[in-house]
Amino acid sequence: MKVTVLRRYIFIIVLLIQSGIVHGQASAPKYSNEFLAIGVGARALSMSNAVVSNVSDVTASYWNPAGLLRIKDKYQFTLMHAAYFSGIANYDYAGFATPIDTSSFLAISIIRFGIDDIPDTRFLYDANGALNYDNIRFFSAADYAFLLSYARKISALKGLRVGANFKVVHRTVGDFANAWGFGLDLGLQKDFGKWKTGLMIRDITSTFNAWTHNSELVADIYTQTGNIIPETSLEITLPRAIFGVSRNFTFYDKVGLTPSFDLDMTFDGKRNVLIKTGLISISPLVGLEMDYAKLAYLRLGAGEFQKIKNFDGSTRMAWQPNFGIGVYLKYFSVDYALTDIGDQAEALYSHVFSVSVHLNDKKAGSKTK
Repeated sequence: MKVTVLRRYIFIIVLLIQSGIVHGQASAPKYSNEFLAIGVGARALSMSNAVVSNVSDVTASYWNPAGLLRIKDKYQFTLMHAAYFSGIANYDYAGFATPIDTSSFLAISIIRFGIDDIPDTRFLYDANGALNYDNIRFFSAADYAFLLSYARKISALKGLRVGANFKVVHRTVGDFANAWGFGLDLGLQKDFGKWKTGLMIRDITSTFNAWTHNSELVADIYTQTGNIIPETSLEITLPRAIFGVSRNFTFYDKVGLTPSFDLDMTFDGKRNVLIKTGLISISPLVGLEMDYAKLAYLRLGAGEFQKIKNFDGSTRMAWQPNFGIGVYLKYFSVDYALTDIGDQAEALYSHVFSVSVHLNDKKAGSKTK
């Protein structure tokens, strides 16, 4: 009976992925809604995002909504902030999770990635042709995502946890253009003895962004410069799947070690990743978390393995290292991550901070990990 139910779930998942790829492959760009691929939470970022199988806090709403069922608290709140490119871009996340009953969980998340105070120099010259810097206006280019997550235990398959996201995407470029999009994510988690496994399928039916352009604002300038005046368009984000496995080891009763390994799979042709074919590209992610008494954490990660071509024509392997620490107390926790984009320049190092609040927990908040 259990095997039959599991086969049905797998069959439905395969059909949904294939449906999304078939409907979107012809018109989908390779990179769409990429701000949703960055990740949330300092813990996950310090482990190179290799957390799909063991995420157990409110950030599970993003990484794998099935992991919400691991939360031991009545309420969890979290906030995250990161500044990218020496503060040019800001990335923020807020999440809230609470149980509905003993078998299900609900979570709400908000993500914003934006560049603010961009100069608009269209009116730099006044009617007399003179420069007038007082005429410079400013606008923001920002991406927003709103996630409503639901997770539930499947009684027919002992130990199987299932979660889903309904997400709304809103992207703006000042008054010049904006887009609205909708999509679905599906997550699974199941333990096999001491081993934890997880599967997260993003945009399982493809996510559709409908762009609306205010062409009147740029028509004159685009005509003068020979550019094509933008029109209303549709952008499609194809499905991507992440499979993960992890295990916790305990030494001397208080020292813990959790290695984790994820495979991030895309289905839009070749990408510059470690494993690539014409149909699928696979990027491995490795994370390691060490803890003392579930109170203090040290984390390491490696990912983004890419071949970089040098000026002399030779190639080298580049990868992104990550580092982080965490402190978990009874009612709140603080995590920090130091990330680096491709190990290319010091200016690209980013400091990520997360603060979480745990309420109505009978035990210390750190036990939720």
